[in-house]
Amino acid sequence: MPAPKKNRRSSPSSRLTFNHAMVYSRDVPASVRFYAGVLGFKVLEEYQGHNTVVYARLKSPRGNNTIAVHMVGPGEELHTGGVRLYFEIKDLDRFCKRLEAAGVKFSQPPKVMPWGWKHAYLDDPDGHEVSLYWAGAKRFQKTGPMKAR
Repeated sequence: MPAPKKNRRSSPSSRLTFNHAMVYSRDVPASVRFYAGVLGFKVLEEYQGHNTVVYARLKSPRGNNTIAVHMVGPGEELHTGGVRLYFEIKDLDRFCKRLEAAGVKFSQPPKVMPWGWKHAYLDDPDGHEVSLYWAGAKRFQKTGPMKAR
């Protein structure tokens, strides 16, 4: 007796794609200068309010991923931490040297991590953690056991 055919209909979640991340900012123009001027993102749109930019959406230099920066509401506290933004670049060392020459401060220069990816860490103007990294073919592979720090 032949094996039953698998249901080829996709689940609703199989059509889900990642669109963008949004970070909140005390100073959207400073964040735009960081993501566009320092990291090379392209500004897609900006919205003005209260005589300043209160929202911006930027596109990654490669691919179709976007990041949005939104002004934190009046009287609201900005929370950083708990999320780190990851941006992959093949020539990580050269890119980081260029950023350092432009005055960017890294909390960690490029370093191979225990899981085999090379990371450099820095903060955006609001203190959101940013990782510039290169994983290459390892990006979609399982990592082996890691030693506790």
